[in-house]
Amino acid sequence: MTGPGGTATGGSGKPRALVVDDEEDLARLVADYLAREGFATQVALDGEHALELAHADPPDVVVLDLMLPGIDGVEICRRLRTFTDAYVIMLTARAEEVDKLIGLAVGADDYLTKPFSPRELVARVRTMLRRPRGQQPADGEAPARRFGDLAIDPAAREVSVGDRPVELTRLEFDLLDALSARPRLAFSRRQLVERVWGEDWFGDEHIVDVHVVRLRRKLGDDPAHPRYVLTVRGVGYRMGPGT
Repeated sequence: MTGPGGTATGGSGKPRALVVDDEEDLARLVADYLAREGFATQVALDGEHALELAHADPPDVVVLDLMLPGIDGVEICRRLRTFTDAYVIMLTARAEEVDKLIGLAVGADDYLTKPFSPRELVARVRTMLRRPRGQQPADGEAPARRFGDLAIDPAAREVSVGDRPVELTRLEFDLLDALSARPRLAFSRRQLVERVWGEDWFGDEHIVDVHVVRLRRKLGDDPAHPRYVLTVRGVGYRMGPGT
């Protein structure tokens, strides 16, 4: 494990974890648990240092406290998403849903409310890292798909609406890919969690709703009258015709 200005523990080939929390004892406890599980860990006690470390040595996963001095966790997550596709678990001492949803809306993959079990956090990290990270299908395995103006190229992992390219995070693309691969199927939240987050992921299934909100926003889809990602009351979501 590192101190606030040190280097990562462990040799090459280990998954890299960055723990960001101004509660130093908690940050080091989490980093110790991750190090015992084979992670190379770094600790930052504030947002500026966290971004410096992430730029210098891009992590595979970031454990990020929401309430930090200076730059808060939401802004850090927003900035991380401009240069890294690392998994982000947001930590919050507040139970209010707004904190959780704000964190997820800027690209966090999961959240935990303090106090939490470090073992549970490590288990969630392990589950996320078992997911494929942007793997491309074999040639001819997944042809391009079109829904009105929306074009999805699974092989290239590219999305556009009309002539406008749409930049999606890994999770946003995987969610759209799952829905568009079987456009006539109404998926439950649990089914989407299993396809996108993994069968052994555990947590609040309403994480799907938050990512759908973000996906619709990027696609320019009106949430009141969506064209692309439709809500199926009492079930979940399915693709729309795009017209």
